[in-house]
Amino acid sequence: MGSFVGIFIVVIAFFILISGVFTVKQQTAALVERFGKFLSIRNSGLHFKIPVIDKIAGRINLKIQQLDVNVETKTKDDVFVHLKVSVQYQVTRAKIYDAFYKLESPSAQITSYVFDVVRAEVPKMKLDDVFERKDDIANAVKTELNDAMLDYGYDIIRTLVTDIDPDDKVKDSMNRINASEREKVAAEFEGEAERIKIVAVARAEAESKRLQGQGIADQRREIARGLEESVEVLNNVGINSQEASALIVVTQHYDTLQSVGSQTNSNLILLPNAPEAGSNMLNDMIASFTASSQIGEEMKKQNERKERKTLEEGKSGKK
Repeated sequence: MGSFVGIFIVVIAFFILISGVFTVKQQTAALVERFGKFLSIRNSGLHFKIPVIDKIAGRINLKIQQLDVNVETKTKDDVFVHLKVSVQYQVTRAKIYDAFYKLESPSAQITSYVFDVVRAEVPKMKLDDVFERKDDIANAVKTELNDAMLDYGYDIIRTLVTDIDPDDKVKDSMNRINASEREKVAAEFEGEAERIKIVAVARAEAESKRLQGQGIADQRREIARGLEESVEVLNNVGINSQEASALIVVTQHYDTLQSVGSQTNSNLILLPNAPEAGSNMLNDMIASFTASSQIGEEMKKQNERKERKTLEEGKSGKK
């Protein structure tokens, strides 16, 4: 019986001794209290405490932690929007005591400050500005949290606005506006392309007409040059200019008749087609040219007489 009691006492003593040994993980701090009063902070490694007298009050994480806060608020243009704000924070080693004893729930405290800042900043902005200035919102949250949480031993590393989610109806409206804007731009590009095509076609047609006119002018110039040479050749053999012109017109007349007759399916009729048609046409042309020349000479003489009369009246008026 005595040996059994001895063994029991040894076992109890062993467990009590073992309870005085504890370890602290990396990036973690343990706070030790003695009779309910803070004693010390133990960092990572193997540590000892007095069994029964000392106890571990708690452990605190020294890693960078992230807290995601979802906030619903209203913009300046009365649009309700959900923002997701991610806060990255860390307990400073110099203020582990404050971080453990001053705050009951640091996550709840950070969430309250995030709500307060977001609901103060976003109502000043329109919906489009919220998307464009989300970094400004994040910086405002970070500044406010740093000022508030630094005294409690928490350092705010970074804040990010990771999501902006307007109401579904608002998103549908924004998508329709975006689609309309894109259709408008597409229509403008299509209209510009059509205008360019029309201008290009007009320019090509104008160039074609110019070249066609130039070709006709060149053709007529060569015909005139050929007629002039023909008249010179006929003059050299004793035929005067009028007879030479009549011969050329008659020759071209018969050449035209021959060309028409060579086409089997042609329904072109050349009028007049009598043998003396060429000579008659030439005589008519000469008579017209002669009459026009006489009329022009007479009009020129009349204009000269009027100018002399006006000049004489002007001189007499001065005297």
